[in-house]
Amino acid sequence: MGITLHLLLHSDRDPIPDVPAVYFVMPTEENIDRICQDLRNQLYESYYLNFISAISRSKLEDIANAALAASAVTQVAKVFDQYLNFITLEDDMFVLCNQNKELVSYRAINRPDITDTEMETVMDTIVDSLFCFFVTLGAVPIIRCSRGTAAEMVAVKLDKKLRENLRDARNSLFTGDTLGAGQFSFQRPLLVLIDRNIDLATPLHHTWTYQALVHDVLDFHLNRVNLEESSGMENSPAGARPKRKNKKSYDLTPVDKFWQKHKGSPFPEVAESVQQELESYRAQEDEVKRLKSIMGLEGEDEGAISMLSDNTAKLTSAVSSLPELLEKKRLIDLHTNVATAVLEHIKARKLDVYFEYEEKIMSKTTLDKSLLDIISDPDAGTPEDKMRLFLIYYISAQQAPSEADLEQYKKALTDAGCNLNPLQYIKQWKAFAKMASAPTSYGNTTTKPMGLLSRVMNTGSQFVMEGVKNLVLKQQNLPVTRILDNLMEMKSNPETDDYRYFDPKMLRGNDSSVPRNKNPFQEAIVFVVGGGNYIEYQNLVDYIKGKQGKHILYGCSELFNATQFIKQLSQLGQK
Repeated sequence: MGITLHLLLHSDRDPIPDVPAVYFVMPTEENIDRICQDLRNQLYESYYLNFISAISRSKLEDIANAALAASAVTQVAKVFDQYLNFITLEDDMFVLCNQNKELVSYRAINRPDITDTEMETVMDTIVDSLFCFFVTLGAVPIIRCSRGTAAEMVAVKLDKKLRENLRDARNSLFTGDTLGAGQFSFQRPLLVLIDRNIDLATPLHHTWTYQALVHDVLDFHLNRVNLEESSGMENSPAGARPKRKNKKSYDLTPVDKFWQKHKGSPFPEVAESVQQELESYRAQEDEVKRLKSIMGLEGEDEGAISMLSDNTAKLTSAVSSLPELLEKKRLIDLHTNVATAVLEHIKARKLDVYFEYEEKIMSKTTLDKSLLDIISDPDAGTPEDKMRLFLIYYISAQQAPSEADLEQYKKALTDAGCNLNPLQYIKQWKAFAKMASAPTSYGNTTTKPMGLLSRVMNTGSQFVMEGVKNLVLKQQNLPVTRILDNLMEMKSNPETDDYRYFDPKMLRGNDSSVPRNKNPFQEAIVFVVGGGNYIEYQNLVDYIKGKQGKHILYGCSELFNATQFIKQLSQLGQK
């Protein structure tokens, strides 16, 4: 497009009267006012207005009136609704636009004092974003959801919105070219709307895979991880002291091949792979140095090296691979820093112990030590780690602990410095959901400790993994994955037999839980109302690996880690 300058809408901008301006904005009141102000001030030659989600008629009229008053009607060249009100984090994962995350948070949906009007606003916000998603996808889904939940409210509203758009044949967004462009053009996809309340244990779970660990223990947001790195000691009049910490940011994107390959791997495997990559890089670097030395080119004069390329094919090959080698070095440094930061948390907080213990709780395996021992151990984790562990135990228990036992646990948690508000909310939630008699099942397989990592602990390794268990993950379907499997494969199961069925393409909507289509689905979108996490995403990725020709996308109203989720539970527990 030849764009030479990009500026924020609300920044101070000088007039550039001889250039066209492309606007890419949300159609909020504040943004519309600023566009009208730009028209009045005659800032640009022409205006191309692109709205991230559909602009309402009244706001469009506001712009038209401002253009008319400023005699700039002919300068407004194009107005587009782009239907892009969602963020794609991965090829198979998306999250709603997070300008006001609080509006669609788990806390907002589950507040006891929420009014009907506020709930309508939350649901409309989620539905508008999902509508944008399906317009971009170019497909009308079959919708399934559980009854009596926020997910059902979203399903009803989304079905209505899709139905209304399909009814208007002239302006329908699901006809013509868009359908051919969609990746799901041959068969309609299944949309499974899941309420966060069906599984509150997974978002609290300590994890063991690379991407989920980075999200859990580091500052990881929109595929960017921010690290604080201290750089040794510095001298001062008062003597040596640690240098100020440098803040560094790294983008973990699909371009990063190491990240793409290992983001779903258990952490010890990642540490081992980083070490292998480093050794491979050093071998290549040594080879280049050796060739330079043989040819008497000890210096770094690449011009001289390339002049001799006719004589030495090997050297040519080595030199031409230098850019690739430098990129490899950059990625190794990046993942060495990120993995080292993760490892520091694992060792300081004994996260391997928490992960293994929680897996045993969730899979109803015999526990090798008492829960009270871990909570009371001053060296095992932070107060938040202890609270997460206890909440998982409480949620997963077939029956709630007796009042006497609960008081004992509460005293141990308080002594460990825990805030008990999250437990207060979970108690109310469990009583309300009547889940004490039938808690969510988490499968019956678990992790296998494989002894300590011997290979990674070789001398010269970047990662001193001593004392950290090399836990090997066994595939077990989490509740979200199990629900999807039932609905995608059209299996009869008490857990999902009662799920409502919506087909927006049917002329008359019917309140049915009986699917008309009896064939298994090839494509599905799982969307969690109330927030999702990388643990569920990775579980779905692992599940679909064994299903040839099938595709799954995972979406959520917000993406939170356990710290952010505990904070919301704590706020709900204060009510």
